Amino acid sequence: METRRTAADGDGARAKAGQPLSVRAREAVRRRIVDGRYAQGARLVEREVAEELGVSRVPVREALRDLVAEGLLELLPHSGVRVRRLERADVEHLYEVWEPLAVQASRLAARRAAAGEAPGELRALGALLDRASDAAARDDGTHEVAAHTAFHEAVVALTGNPLLARTMDQLSGQLQLIFGLRAEPAHTRVQHEQMYRHIEAGDEETAAASTLLHVRDSRVAALRSLFGYGGGGGAGNGRVTASA
Repeated sequence: METRRTAADGDGARAKAGQPLSVRAREAVRRRIVDGRYAQGARLVEREVAEELGVSRVPVREALRDLVAEGLLELLPHSGVRVRRLERADVEHLYEVWEPLAVQASRLAARRAAAGEAPGELRALGALLDRASDAAARDDGTHEVAAHTAFHEAVVALTGNPLLARTMDQLSGQLQLIFGLRAEPAHTRVQHEQMYRHIEAGDEETAAASTLLHVRDSRVAALRSLFGYGGGGGAGNGRVTASA
């Protein structure tokens, strides 16, 4: 595994005071997986990761264990872990779960917005659009991808449904990796803005339709980035349209 000192890039395990070291280490390793510094299939050595992040091996061990549970890492047969290499089936399975979750989340979020509930969560959702735009203006792909993932998490939070939230927590790491593969981040920003507009307006069905379009476009883009083709069932094949 190639290791790099990253004290200057601000995303090391010491970057956020007040969080447990294992959480900071987990976020730092996740960022390196998402932005490609830890390539798919790369073996991660606990000692080397700890040296790179400037922490002891105990929080790194906990962080790697958490990332195995998230599906970003996988255990090697004898010892250690490696970055999971996504197969087509992995992507298909992820989208089979995420599509109905995301669509229903947008529908429920719009319902709560129409009822005037959770205005703070709605403002937070809008702020994530600004965060993504600011990151794009800085050409900061890592933080833009994080903002896109956080947008979907915030839609789920807006539903007020804890079961949806727990399910989304299980998907977020893999989704962030998938979002990082998209070659059209501007298209993602536009679709998120449309989703937000419909949710804010309390239009349940249009919010759901715009989300379905977004998720299916995302699936096609992910398959194209990983395997060179998009497969069926997405954009250009039974594509769902939503008004802007």
